Amino acid sequence: MQVSESSPVVKQLSKLNLESFFPADGNFYPSPIAWEDQVLYFMMLDRFSDGKEQGYKDIQGNVVTDGITPMFAQKDRGNAIATVDDAARWQDAGGRYVGGTLKGLTSKIGYLKRLGVTALWISPIFEQVRFQATYHGYGIQNFLDVNHKFGTHEDLKELVKTAHENGIYVILDIILNHAGNVFSYQANSEDDQEKFAPHWNGNLYLVEGFNDKDGQPTIPFELPNTQEPSTWTNLDGAVWPLEFQNPSYYTQKGQITNWEREPEFLEGDFFDLKDIHHGQGDVDNYIPSNALASLCQAYKFWIAYADIDGFRIDAVKHMDIGATRFFASVIHEFTQSIGKENFFLVGEISGGRIRAFETLELTGLDAALGIDDIPDKLEYVVKGYRNPSDYFSLFRNSELVNKKSHIWFRDKIVTMFDDHDQVRKGSHKARFCAEDEGAKVVLNVLALNAMTLGISCIYYGTEQCFDGAGGNLISCTRSH
Repeated sequence: MQVSESSPVVKQLSKLNLESFFPADGNFYPSPIAWEDQVLYFMMLDRFSDGKEQGYKDIQGNVVTDGITPMFAQKDRGNAIATVDDAARWQDAGGRYVGGTLKGLTSKIGYLKRLGVTALWISPIFEQVRFQATYHGYGIQNFLDVNHKFGTHEDLKELVKTAHENGIYVILDIILNHAGNVFSYQANSEDDQEKFAPHWNGNLYLVEGFNDKDGQPTIPFELPNTQEPSTWTNLDGAVWPLEFQNPSYYTQKGQITNWEREPEFLEGDFFDLKDIHHGQGDVDNYIPSNALASLCQAYKFWIAYADIDGFRIDAVKHMDIGATRFFASVIHEFTQSIGKENFFLVGEISGGRIRAFETLELTGLDAALGIDDIPDKLEYVVKGYRNPSDYFSLFRNSELVNKKSHIWFRDKIVTMFDDHDQVRKGSHKARFCAEDEGAKVVLNVLALNAMTLGISCIYYGTEQCFDGAGGNLISCTRSH
């Protein structure tokens, strides 16, 4: 792995000194007073910008003339799918890295500021397993390193600094529920090793080994030898930092097949992503595992190093309530100690408003997103397929979540209608503007979202009428 001399490559959490990464003057960027006053913008980093565009305006408003990628013109519409071969190449590109970088995003801060954005929510920036094209960022191989496809630690720090200088907060998308595809289960024979993907049945599965950079389980699945640092030189295989090479950090119970059955959806792997064991006990008597403590320390590092303003926490539904509460408590205590009094913790909580309400009340998370009925009603009220009362009743019917007032919805819910998962649409995933009617009323839906209760969020490209449509059968975080 090639890293610059100044990159803070930390291989072992026990050696991590957070204060060494604090700003020289000790002053972190302060939190906003009210997150409900912010306009969030969420982008898949790999799909946003490589910094090579021609004709856009930089932060100062000057037109960039040395780029190589021309701006989109009406004549370009449909040119990627003009022939069967073109369409096949376009579809193939949708399943791999296409080149967006941290520097590319930094170059577009001026555009986002002029758009009115005040907070960026960035898809996961962490190093991914080398043998899969997990461009989406949810297959972490190293919790303390930046994905080499996206840039370096310094690039992230420069992005946050530039955003702050322009009045924009930065929220990182993080994962607590699982690591990437960092080990392989033991198959019945060598012939089916590569295809073996056991399903959850409540039992523990044997593991063949941690995967190397080629995806082969050649690295022993056992406690690492901390006395031999010479064996740590290759960071491209297994999982890092070193503490995560402890087998007890993983539940080892195979893939989830029933996404609503408890404890399967809590213990099982997210497809080939390996579930992390967080601890045990009920919410008031939860005993955190060493793995959960390690996750807390790893994510404190990103706050200390890059001056991050908030986290969007992936897959909260699939975590113990006690684990989420522990993490929220640790992070809030840390951020308050460094002057970030209102550090934002927003959880992806699928399953409806009642589950979201109960989870927020019990865990101390600041807000929820992923509530399925909000994007549905936002989209289809504006398109004319729902009664407007369907949407506005979400706020009036606060009794459904044991609140006698609409106030809870003001700052506890992030509202959006386009997103990267679109779980509610099954295999027929499509952006708001996929049909002509969407492009005609996109300003209407953006305005409705911005002017009603909740913390409004724009999914990248919606403001330019991006019109991607369905056909991707791979659910959740694989279809963007």
